Amino acid sequence: MTDAGYTPPKVWTWKQGENGGRFANINRPVSGPTHQKELPVGKHPLQLYSLATPNGVKVTVMLEELLAAGHKGAEYDAWLIKINEGDQFGSGFVSANPNSKIPALMDHSTNPPTRVFESGAILLYLAEKFGGAFLPKNPAARAECYSWLFWQMGSAPYLGGGFGHFYAYAPFKIEYAIDRFAMEIKRQLDVLDRRLAENEYIAGAEYTIADMAICPWYGALAKGLLYEAGEFLSVEEYKNVNRWTDQIFERPAVQRGRMVNRAWGKPESQLPERHDASDFDKLRMEAS
Repeated sequence: MTDAGYTPPKVWTWKQGENGGRFANINRPVSGPTHQKELPVGKHPLQLYSLATPNGVKVTVMLEELLAAGHKGAEYDAWLIKINEGDQFGSGFVSANPNSKIPALMDHSTNPPTRVFESGAILLYLAEKFGGAFLPKNPAARAECYSWLFWQMGSAPYLGGGFGHFYAYAPFKIEYAIDRFAMEIKRQLDVLDRRLAENEYIAGAEYTIADMAICPWYGALAKGLLYEAGEFLSVEEYKNVNRWTDQIFERPAVQRGRMVNRAWGKPESQLPERHDASDFDKLRMEAS
């Protein structure tokens, strides 16, 4: 297949199985459920349905950080959603997130339960639910936190759906697409590097939900953990991003959050489902 000389037709039509590369079997131009499947519900009020992609990791890190900070009400069940198998198109998941993307959160402490979807919205919801946790109290600093949180939400599609797709997942390589998105991702890394040259954390002196949102994407990229693209993007150039990532990756709650809903990699790094804090101890015992 090639894009040389391609002229878009007057009306686009879906060629099932051809669009999407690795994910062609689950991509489609319509929404809604494909099958009936209710979501499981565990013992805690907070029920998370997710996968340890960068967007999923944001939320599990937040929940583990809340617990580490003493917020006992943040105990949660984390259920694995296998997106390659189409779990996100089950009727229960679509009810939790009509956009059929992970993560989705159901808060059963309210009647009826409150659904929250989109990772940034979940971070804000949890921060507000627990008294402004990981949000600066100073209004100007809080505005800075919000600005960087929404920067991430607007920028990550260039990294995931743009660069990541064409560099790692597309069925054939398109030089123009890879070059265009690589340029944008390096610009974004430079934005972060300049910011972190003058600030310990993204929003300033405090560790906030902005760090939790950005690090699973750009921190992982800086450490060569996304798309095996570290050398291609010369990520070692971004010294401040790497310093910040090291600092965040050292946090025990972050280490735990990165393990939850993970079903690949080293066995000791995988906790496909999490239903109690003791699950981490069980995993360590199994790995030893």
